Amino acid sequence: MSEGHTKSSDNGKQGERRVQEQALVDERGDADQPRTSTYRYKPKSVDTIVIRNFSFEFPPDTDPLWIPNQRVRSHFFNGVSLTMPYLEPFLVKTEREAANYIDSQELQADIRGFCGQEAQHYKCHQRLNAVLRENGYSEFAELEERMARSWQRLLRRDLETRLAYAAGFESMTNGFTRWMIKKRLQLFRGADPHITSFWLTHMVEETEHKTVALDVYMAYSGRFLPRFLGVLHGSFHVIGWGVIGMVAALRKDGVLTQPRTLVELLREAVSLVYEVGPFMLRALLPGHDPRREQDPQWMRDWIEGYAKLPEGQKIPLVDTQHPAMPVPYQ
Repeated sequence: MSEGHTKSSDNGKQGERRVQEQALVDERGDADQPRTSTYRYKPKSVDTIVIRNFSFEFPPDTDPLWIPNQRVRSHFFNGVSLTMPYLEPFLVKTEREAANYIDSQELQADIRGFCGQEAQHYKCHQRLNAVLRENGYSEFAELEERMARSWQRLLRRDLETRLAYAAGFESMTNGFTRWMIKKRLQLFRGADPHITSFWLTHMVEETEHKTVALDVYMAYSGRFLPRFLGVLHGSFHVIGWGVIGMVAALRKDGVLTQPRTLVELLREAVSLVYEVGPFMLRALLPGHDPRREQDPQWMRDWIEGYAKLPEGQKIPLVDTQHPAMPVPYQ
């Protein structure tokens, strides 16, 4: 197929998507008119949000218990992965719709970067989730249908509510990013390098675009109460579905009520609350700005290393056997 034909097909798909999104806007009517806002764009911690080719592949025989001796932790991250092919397209559609009301050219560029990165993420999660289903967890298919319906219902909400949800979820994700990168040795030592590398790279890009969803909400509305509720809604909705996926897998394994599993569940829950909870609490405060959250050094080193990668070369895998688990560009 020629390049011109490919670009023409892509343009057609983009046009069809815009028509569908506009139909949703028309259906909601005046509910999606922007609120008065005093938003002013501020520089972010990275110069450009880079859209990378997430070329991660997962071998057909990948073990769903991909973290050695950590059944609960493996299934928790698997459960969260199940949500991404439904959450992230929702985020992309919501931010693209909001772009129609954004005057700032800098923020428009950030939205394009945000949407490009999220599109790469969910396609890779689709590949991972397919491997999980094929390797013992076919029950995930029915669960994913329920997830799809949940985010479809959410798409029918007014734009301010959806933007608040997106900003809230992304604020909580700052905690996940710092937790997974800073504690990568405790979490992923000896784990499957394909899945580990994918998750850590995903978190690097979440840090790159950490300001975008909140900036868009502030530019569109800026009201405190919907944003406050959005932190709770976005965070607990996604984590809740991830936990449902984890419980389904543990039940399939026949270990859900075993003492060892209950101890692991308690340990992982305490770790999650301790590591991510403070980020959620700060996101609930008036004047919250993710620019104040310091980016992990490992993330900055990863971005610097990627910039030197020869064009066309795939993103290398993290060495999960290395005692420091450094960035994969050494």
